[in-house]
Amino acid sequence: MKKLLTIILFFVCACQAHAIDPVKQYGQLQVKGSQLCDQNGNAVILRGVSLGWHNLWPRFYNKKVVQTLKQDWHCSVVRAAMGIMIEDNYLENPSYAMKCMTPVIESAIKQNVYVIIDWHSHILKTAEAKTFFGEMARKYGKYPHIIYEIFNEPVEDSWADLKKYAAEVIGEIRKYDSDNVVLVGNPHWDQDIHLVAESPLEGFDNVMYTVHFYAATHGDHLRNRMEEAVKRGVPVFISESGATEASGDGKIDPESEEKWIELCERLGVSWVCWSISDKNESCSMLLPRATATGPWADDVIKEYGKLVKKLLLKYN
Repeated sequence: MKKLLTIILFFVCACQAHAIDPVKQYGQLQVKGSQLCDQNGNAVILRGVSLGWHNLWPRFYNKKVVQTLKQDWHCSVVRAAMGIMIEDNYLENPSYAMKCMTPVIESAIKQNVYVIIDWHSHILKTAEAKTFFGEMARKYGKYPHIIYEIFNEPVEDSWADLKKYAAEVIGEIRKYDSDNVVLVGNPHWDQDIHLVAESPLEGFDNVMYTVHFYAATHGDHLRNRMEEAVKRGVPVFISESGATEASGDGKIDPESEEKWIELCERLGVSWVCWSISDKNESCSMLLPRATATGPWADDVIKEYGKLVKKLLLKYN
């Protein structure tokens, strides 16, 4: 009987450990050197998934999806990718974009997980971004749950131009939110992190720089580049990644993915996987018959989605 009670107690404690609310556990995030830290200065690694473009997969932009990702997938962070391109995007239809974004942001706050508000664009839109992030900071800046990603994936923009853009947008955010973390992109789909190491932004606290990888395309070259940047003091955050080719389709490379995740864990780098969507491509995690809200049984989670869920359950 004593042994049985011990076993029961073990499983109760294990369930409670998995049920910990990340924001209650870590509180107000801060950046110290190259490391994301909790409110007490202890190192933190956030791990989670990104929703697909809001204007392509709006059905997944609801509060129950956030609950599913927290409870079933053990995500400590969820990324809401607000499309600034393609049809029906934020610039064309801002009211609809916020109809999608708001329940995800507010559910994350309620569920006590961190949420990345992502300006999902490949082109500079400085004035529009300043207006949007100023509004987000006024509305949500008081919550420690919020992370701002001010430019998803620059393509041809120079690092000099991106620094000017970041300074303007971060300056607008800091008028209303003095401390929540801001993620800054860099040239060529967030792969030129070596340029950041040579000339980082100055004058702002709690800023991190994004690296995006797709493991079947990006191997040791980009892994080494990122590791060197971290060693030089650059705070890196993997706000988007996949085990597929860079197109988001093609083969899945679990071995390269595992190398990436092991590197992130060793360096203390947070990582987010792309995406909760039902497109007919390899990096889309769900089948079209998956419900809009979850929870999702294994038979509607695609191969890559199962890999991501397994990694999250292992590391979170």
